[in-house]
Amino acid sequence: MAGNVVSFDDEKLILVDEYDNITGYESKDFCHNGNGVLHRAFSIFIFNDKNELLLQQRHADKRLWGEYWSNTCCSHPRKGESYSQAVARRLKEEVGLDVPLRYLYRFQYQASFGEKGSENELCSVYIGRANSEPKINDTEIMDWKYISITDLNRDMLLNPERYTPWFKMEWERLTREYLSEIYAL
Repeated sequence: MAGNVVSFDDEKLILVDEYDNITGYESKDFCHNGNGVLHRAFSIFIFNDKNELLLQQRHADKRLWGEYWSNTCCSHPRKGESYSQAVARRLKEEVGLDVPLRYLYRFQYQASFGEKGSENELCSVYIGRANSEPKINDTEIMDWKYISITDLNRDMLLNPERYTPWFKMEWERLTREYLSEIYAL
């Protein structure tokens, strides 16, 4: 997986309203300028049989939140791509995994990263289980680790500045509302 460029500033993302109705298409670069333009996104959380989360540290060259720790995989469906196609594609591209995913919920958020731009996303959250070692795409990911729920909760309390804003929101809801679904994977 090393060296595969899988993300492009000119790829067309799907613009939506708050109800996930398609309103148009714009480049990824355009969608993240200023306060951002609302577009579809997804986040994937992969757990192993010990219920440890596969955590990634975003590559330093990322425009937004480079070097921050985040969930296993996150990205955007592209123009003409369904959620199911997009999550399967990106999970394979970033961490080399091909596993069944379960949709949990969707939420809207906006977060600015100084002058570099913003996320403004209607984000769908998925979970899955894998025990094989990931095949990390080093153009997307700087580092990775499996971490227990307890250890992650502790580190997020002590060092919240190390984590992406969407991951913090998602993790809080996952551990509050969806632990039984995680354990049942």
